[in-house]
Amino acid sequence: MKKITKILLLVFVTVIMLLVLTGCESENATQIKINNSDTTSNTTNNTENEEGEVKLSDIDFKSAAEKQMAMPNSGDTVAIMHIKDYGDVKFKFFEDVAPKAVENFLTHAREGYYNGLTFHRVINEFMIQGGDPEGDGTGGESIWGEGFGTELDYTLVPYRGSLCMAMSSLPNSIGSQFFITQAHYSEDMYSYLKNSLPVSLMNQYKEYGGYLSLYMQYTVFGQVYEGMDIIDKIAAVETDENDKPITDVVIESIEVITY
Repeated sequence: MKKITKILLLVFVTVIMLLVLTGCESENATQIKINNSDTTSNTTNNTENEEGEVKLSDIDFKSAAEKQMAMPNSGDTVAIMHIKDYGDVKFKFFEDVAPKAVENFLTHAREGYYNGLTFHRVINEFMIQGGDPEGDGTGGESIWGEGFGTELDYTLVPYRGSLCMAMSSLPNSIGSQFFITQAHYSEDMYSYLKNSLPVSLMNQYKEYGGYLSLYMQYTVFGQVYEGMDIIDKIAAVETDENDKPITDVVIESIEVITY
């Protein structure tokens, strides 16, 4: 009975977390769409069978995870987020998979769009979310002045430290808001998803943590390679009933450089 209660609680928490990220309720928000047919999405670099369906069992998730978690290569474009009173967080990017998301984020960063904005929604053992000029999750726009769709790849996973684009439940609704996955490995999450996802992927989740209920739902376009201790400190701050930090956590600037 205790095990059933824990699983039911995890399902409930997952629903709440997804609604937090989307900003509005969606009937299918919590479903992991293994075969994503959303026409607003661009799914690339996957192993397909003769019917064009991705066979997750054929994906080398270990090699993919090692690549995602690796340090940047010399010459790569990276970003350093300077967070007031906390320190610096450094990101690398996956331009080959999510070119629009990367261009959008880096252009905003170079032009100072994120300077002075806050992490307006913080949930420990889930994620921290920012990039909204309104500071409440309702604002922001892309560099093109209109929203765009998800760019998904089965080998990019919302492991701990993944940099992802936030969106509403509407198509093509990605603007300026982003989130950083902060969750560690959870036995409850593992038990909840182990029969839905390949063993090889679940093994990487054991290694790297994250929030697998978001898998193939949100664009993963970057990864923290230094500064997760800063993310953990932010995730632990006191928040109000809307998960907004009581004391503002401010992004002073984001510096874009060559590694």
